Amino acid sequence: MAIPRELSEDRFEGRKDLRRLVDRMVRLNDEAAADPVRDVDRFYEQGYSLVSSREAQQAFDIHREAAPLREKYGRNSFGQRCLLARRLVEAGVPFITVYDGGWDHHTDIFNSFNKRMPGWDNTVATLIEDLGDRGLLDSTIVIALGEFGRTPQINKDTGRDHWANAMSVMFAGGKTPGGQAIGATDNKGFAAIERVLSPENFVSTIYTKLGINPDKMYYTHEGRPVHLVSDPTPIRELMG
Repeated sequence: MAIPRELSEDRFEGRKDLRRLVDRMVRLNDEAAADPVRDVDRFYEQGYSLVSSREAQQAFDIHREAAPLREKYGRNSFGQRCLLARRLVEAGVPFITVYDGGWDHHTDIFNSFNKRMPGWDNTVATLIEDLGDRGLLDSTIVIALGEFGRTPQINKDTGRDHWANAMSVMFAGGKTPGGQAIGATDNKGFAAIERVLSPENFVSTIYTKLGINPDKMYYTHEGRPVHLVSDPTPIRELMG
């Protein structure tokens, strides 16, 4: 989150000016430019502000955190990214994604899972606790999920494969009542059989908590009405 060392401030400003000149040559008139073009301009300005803003620099400076708290989050890449996410919440960043890949355990799932899961569990619990201690949890939704579930049966390589019939999502914060397990699968985990919910219900819950009507209607350029979400029903147990 800083200008590259080999790039002087004068040269950085020169590059910005050059881009503006090229834009003028292509568009001639910014006021007449289409909305997507102006949106790209805003994205560029946001990028400039990130590498030149003192507030942004401070938010990304994780070394300002006390060593005991950094240890509590976990001295690993996922732990420190979650701590950084909390700093970004404090700085007013509205949407944050913390990526933690490498869970595609088609082989040797037990050893891999036992090595990674305790630390992951500790980090996420610490993030939720830290947000709560700072009075930020009610205004912050914390969600942990992947793309799909895993096969209930162990395969020949001691792993689990992709499975679309059932999966779990962790949901906390945003005034969500805690201590709940919503829905259930059959006793072998093959398919959901109780409170069967869809991705549409999940995203409608998030939209509703953000003050966005999931039943909002949009119209395509052809005039065809399209709902924001095909099933705008939020998950009532998560609403509080």
